[in-house]
Amino acid sequence: MTDGATTDGAMPPENTQGPAGPQSAGMSAPSSDVRIHGLAKNFNELSNRVPERVFAHTPEGPLTFGELSSRADAMISHLSAQGVRAGDRVIVMMRNSPASLALIFGLMRAGMIWVPTNPALVGDGLAHAIKLVEAAIVVCDPNLVETVEHCGATAEKGILPLAGLPPAVEAASLQEPVLAPDDLVALMFTSGTTGPSKAVMVTHAMLELSAQAAAFCAGLRPGDNLYVWEPFYHIGGAQVIALPLLHDVVLTLRDRFSASRFWADVREAGCTHIHHLGGIIQILLKQPPSPLDRDHDVRIAWGGGCPADVWKAFEDRFGVEIRECYGMTESSSLTTCNTEGAVGSVGRPLPWFTVTVKDEAGKVLGAGEGRGEIIVNTSLPAAIFPGYYRNPEATAKALRDDGFHTGDLGSWNEDGLLFFHGRMGDSIRCRGENVSSHEVESVALRHPDVEECAMVGVPAEVGEYDIQLFIVRRKGSELKPDTLHDWLAGRLAPYQRPRYIAFVEEFPKTPSQRIQKHRLPQAPEGRWDSATHTERRKP
Repeated sequence: MTDGATTDGAMPPENTQGPAGPQSAGMSAPSSDVRIHGLAKNFNELSNRVPERVFAHTPEGPLTFGELSSRADAMISHLSAQGVRAGDRVIVMMRNSPASLALIFGLMRAGMIWVPTNPALVGDGLAHAIKLVEAAIVVCDPNLVETVEHCGATAEKGILPLAGLPPAVEAASLQEPVLAPDDLVALMFTSGTTGPSKAVMVTHAMLELSAQAAAFCAGLRPGDNLYVWEPFYHIGGAQVIALPLLHDVVLTLRDRFSASRFWADVREAGCTHIHHLGGIIQILLKQPPSPLDRDHDVRIAWGGGCPADVWKAFEDRFGVEIRECYGMTESSSLTTCNTEGAVGSVGRPLPWFTVTVKDEAGKVLGAGEGRGEIIVNTSLPAAIFPGYYRNPEATAKALRDDGFHTGDLGSWNEDGLLFFHGRMGDSIRCRGENVSSHEVESVALRHPDVEECAMVGVPAEVGEYDIQLFIVRRKGSELKPDTLHDWLAGRLAPYQRPRYIAFVEEFPKTPSQRIQKHRLPQAPEGRWDSATHTERRKP
């Protein structure tokens, strides 16, 4: 067992110790002396004690703890018949469903390693995942069998398509291993941008801590109902499906995010919480006004990626409190949380973390001293990952003597609140100035006809880079590039203005809804060039 945590089997107590600053109504802050109870142990205990309790509401109907438990056992019986054993790596390529949920909990209970993989992955990317983890088997939705067969890699025991929940089996027929908090529960892939994706080694303790942090950030109360659209194969979804094992809450499961159906869906389900990632907040704000904007039970939207300039607009329109947080899979998902309503901030560190911000020379930066890399350390070693699977070079770069180097930019204000400024390197050198993608994109998103956008740098004709801005227009909009460029010109400095504008139907995205800029074409067909049009305007 790692230092700083205890493992008695009691359910979590009410905690009173927390970060400095006022707390709004809801769950009190977890203690720095947090206890690791064991998710598999709690799942077994609840399934036996309250089998009739509803775990989640699904499109197919309510799923109880008892049914989930028996179906999880059936999944493992199915895998065991294929020769899969505890410790084997099982790639799971499935969309959110009762079947994928049962499989995940079966793997957790059986000590098999869950390797969640985006169902949209194809070719070399999928082959890399299978080879890297030395997969015992690939379990997938039936429509993905051909994709797996043609990716260029094979798992030891082949492919197992799953069309739905298998028949229940007797739990007594299955042998369950004794699991320790530092045993692996999953290998979760990062979203590689410049090279192959890395697999984060996630322990049972890390997954449990991520759920406890989410419960605090979301201000959970007994009886709450969380709307779950985020994919299970992302840490944002994984931590949420662990919450009913630790708290008296229920989930409402969906297989994807739909802006047009969103408020009708959460209203009908009686949800109290929604999760925002990437551009979800902006997308919802771009939807036409509706009576449903306030006709729902949602009180808190928690997550990451809410720009400061739309924060209050979202709260005022929908009557929902924003709870912004920051973190990475490598540090048990959540490192900081803002429960104080400070617009634009990601808040304060959770009790078991310390956060420093350092410049390129390694100097620790204080309030008002500018931006630097966010570095995370902990009093609870279980909270930070042990490394990237079969990648010692990347592990050594991330885990150093002073803590986990996130590769993210942050800064402090005078009140000791952290602000997140994007990934290091997500900027370009244009006309002798460093231009931040975040700064340009946040301005472009204010235009009423811009639903999503992404700024990238493209090689200039002479040195440095030019700015290229990709735009997804609001549905029904006929926004023209010259109109948008003129609008931006009044709001951006000359060196921040895009030379090129290209319209796209949609963006390639990571599971956390971040745009994959490296997959955007450098010279898209039909892009608009401001330099050419400026020349035409000259007398």
